[in-house]
Amino acid sequence: MDPKMDSGMETCGYRSIEEAIDCGAAPIPFCSDRTVDIQCMIDVMDHLLACEEEDLFIMAFGLPLKEEGDEKCLSMLSAVEETVCRQLRACKALLSKKKTIEDVEPLQANPDLEEGYCRAVLCRLRFRKHLHHVLTCLRKPQGRGLELARKHIASCLLELAAMRESSGFLVCNTYVTSQVNVEDRTTASGCPPVGFEANLNARLSAPTPPRAIKILSWTKTLEYFEKLLQDLDVIGAVSLDLHVEELLEFIVKFQKSQPDLVARAHLQVLLIHDGKLYGRDPFHEVISQATALPHIMKNTELQKHELIQRLGQLLISLLKILCTNTAWQRRKLGKILQDWSIIAGQLDLSSSKESGDSFSVSIDENSWANTSANLLIWTEELIYWIAARYVMLGFELELYGPGEYCMVYWYLYIIFVKLMEKAQLRISQNSDASRRKGKKRRENSKDMARDARLSPKMLLLQCYIYLSEGLAMMSAALANERQSVKKWSAFSTEQEACARFFQHFDLLLKARVPDGVSYPLFKDSTAHVNFSAIVKYNYFRDIQRISKELKGSFSGDPERLSELRQIEQVAEHNRIALNVIHQVGACDPSLEISFVFSHHTCFAVAMVKRA
Repeated sequence: MDPKMDSGMETCGYRSIEEAIDCGAAPIPFCSDRTVDIQCMIDVMDHLLACEEEDLFIMAFGLPLKEEGDEKCLSMLSAVEETVCRQLRACKALLSKKKTIEDVEPLQANPDLEEGYCRAVLCRLRFRKHLHHVLTCLRKPQGRGLELARKHIASCLLELAAMRESSGFLVCNTYVTSQVNVEDRTTASGCPPVGFEANLNARLSAPTPPRAIKILSWTKTLEYFEKLLQDLDVIGAVSLDLHVEELLEFIVKFQKSQPDLVARAHLQVLLIHDGKLYGRDPFHEVISQATALPHIMKNTELQKHELIQRLGQLLISLLKILCTNTAWQRRKLGKILQDWSIIAGQLDLSSSKESGDSFSVSIDENSWANTSANLLIWTEELIYWIAARYVMLGFELELYGPGEYCMVYWYLYIIFVKLMEKAQLRISQNSDASRRKGKKRRENSKDMARDARLSPKMLLLQCYIYLSEGLAMMSAALANERQSVKKWSAFSTEQEACARFFQHFDLLLKARVPDGVSYPLFKDSTAHVNFSAIVKYNYFRDIQRISKELKGSFSGDPERLSELRQIEQVAEHNRIALNVIHQVGACDPSLEISFVFSHHTCFAVAMVKRA
């Protein structure tokens, strides 16, 4: 036992559980009354579950069981489970006045309580076993254990429900009257566990790391594991055939549920194993598939090329970063942009046939120049995707004030436009490559007609472009036309506004993402915006028009439809607010205008009220 979790060890100086048992400080059994003894045992099991939180990667509550390890612990749990199952069958037979099939010793002395205690112990033991199997299966390489892990997750959730149901029985038959607040109870019965002092951790831990950790209450513990298992189930259901673009979208969607460290760590272990995607696919193959360059997989010399190797390492780093918490993710995304920008510059240089730079690998110059050009388009598209993610995470972290929304949405608008340009260029090049594989001229004309229309994903991106531009222009118009309203002024001086611009976008500007963006450009783009111009070119109405077209395309994708609905609601409310402001007059001092994130985490809705 951890000495800091056992008050007897701390006050009496015991350094091992064996010492505490031998000296009587940790009595086994807990009490000579067998009913009280089983109650105390269940309380200890509950308390240890509440103490666990993120320490789930090995069995026995993060501590190895002597030298035998987790497998020995698992076999012991199975043996105890079988014994309790036999006793449950025996007590059921006794209550139904049937002949007892098995002669087993009861858990405690009161026959009327035997079934309740057997069920309470069994669901806790079985939850432990299934949770161990869940984590073991998730750690298997190449996703070989995902299907079995989901079966154990379903069993874990059933046992959690049984544990919650047992709380009523345990509270009604508690051996002491609990004085602990409901929020601080770490057991189903509400009784403090024998051998544990709730305040010991807080009293002994220093204010500096490692700090005292507040132990979860019993209710919060059940909620914690239920949420964890649901997140792990999402990981278990992921397809292992996703392209890079689809995989990035999956991770972003997964992060929206705010998974904790354990779930995020298991996702990372699944994605990256032995330097391969899913522990199966080398990253030069992943890049080859993403860029529609199949010859990379066939050319071993090309696979060894320094730039392709570095792209693979950057892709690994990106996937790992996306699995971290929101604050750390944003910080690292801003820094990794520098590395992506550097490699984009090198690919740009290599794509020029005159450069003759093949980085010491013997490759045909013409072939490498064409390969570099394709890799450059894909790399630049990914750069703008990272930049968009970086800016949008700032909203989730509440890093932007209302007076800064104009510059943020303006920058995001430019990033989205560049992202769409690169995505369209990549799609066009991929289509050209497929046409060169011997298609007939009539088929080519059909492809050209199809390319002229935007795909559903590109139309959705177009909605985000209109949304960002519309919010940027609306914020600019408010700043320009309501300068007399003091409360709307975000900055006291131009120097302060410029400083905040560089504070928010410094890492993007250093990486030249996008190239040519500056604070003077932002000022020139927004200095003369007014509501008459915005109403005339109604960005929000265009979003509603596109969304109607997209509903049919996303009819089989509930998540996309939900995303589309959010965009529609933001556009609709802002369109109404825009018309009201234009009709009443932005300079009306009685008009109160604020921005709220009631329908989307990153795109605000203007709220207009009379003072």
